[in-house]
Amino acid sequence: MEPINNSLKRTIKVPSFQERYNAMRQQILENRAVQRFLAENDQLVNLEMVERSLPKLYEYISQSTDCCNCGNTEQCTNYLKGFIPKLYITQGTIDVQYERCQQKIVEDERRDIESMISSMHMPKDVLRATLKDLQIDNTSRVNIANKAADFIAQYKSTGELPTKGFYLYGEFGVGKSFVLGAIANELASLKIQTVVVFVPEFLREMKNSISDQSLNEKIDFVKRAPVLMLDDIGAETLSSWTRDEILGTILHYRMSEQLPTFITSNFDYDGLEHHLAQSSRGDVEVVKAARIMERIKAITTPIQMGGKNRRH
Repeated sequence: MEPINNSLKRTIKVPSFQERYNAMRQQILENRAVQRFLAENDQLVNLEMVERSLPKLYEYISQSTDCCNCGNTEQCTNYLKGFIPKLYITQGTIDVQYERCQQKIVEDERRDIESMISSMHMPKDVLRATLKDLQIDNTSRVNIANKAADFIAQYKSTGELPTKGFYLYGEFGVGKSFVLGAIANELASLKIQTVVVFVPEFLREMKNSISDQSLNEKIDFVKRAPVLMLDDIGAETLSSWTRDEILGTILHYRMSEQLPTFITSNFDYDGLEHHLAQSSRGDVEVVKAARIMERIKAITTPIQMGGKNRRH
């Protein structure tokens, strides 16, 4: 059995509550940030207030009071991830409030931007594009970059979106979809919602939506978008129904409401009109195709995009 003297010696070596309290108090009062706060508020703070607020002051000094730029708030070691403590005085005591750190602000803004872009079947790399990433290596790309900048500038100066978008046409792989993503991100940074749709998959989905009764809801969501981008129109096999009831409905609404619409295609206006006239049943419906093209021309400005195939 252990001699009682040894046990007593070990107990005596344990710091008393008063000693721990004094050590904590000294640590708090020697903290430079606390000293700076007390100096800045010396007309309001007294010793009694400091003593009463020691637990909150200890909470404050136990965390990082500046953003540590960890690169990801999930790595943050503060009590509230992504928040830094700030001291303030309320009702005769010193208290702690929490504010977003710079990393948290960046992440929140990124999420806000992402939430402004609704994508239907679009690749992720397209949705991450920016105008700064657009390679200006030929005249057509200079033209597109300038027109995109003008579109954004008009909104910034007037607070209203231009009523016409672009009809970008050109060979496969020259970067038309990339331009849509870049413009969508620029608009998202201005808190303007954009719906970006890959047309061939979207039309296939519309056929399947008849059975689950979500067709009208999806059409309404697309046609009412503040900014709509229809990517790769003309790459799909059209039926009269998808052309007239889906595309026709969406385009007619946007023409009537003067909502900006961006479209990409491998065809120019004439080529697309010819494509739209060919139904999946083999019929040639010139009048109905012309009606669709009338709406497209009313809501877009044609811009040819050249360059090499960047997918090779």
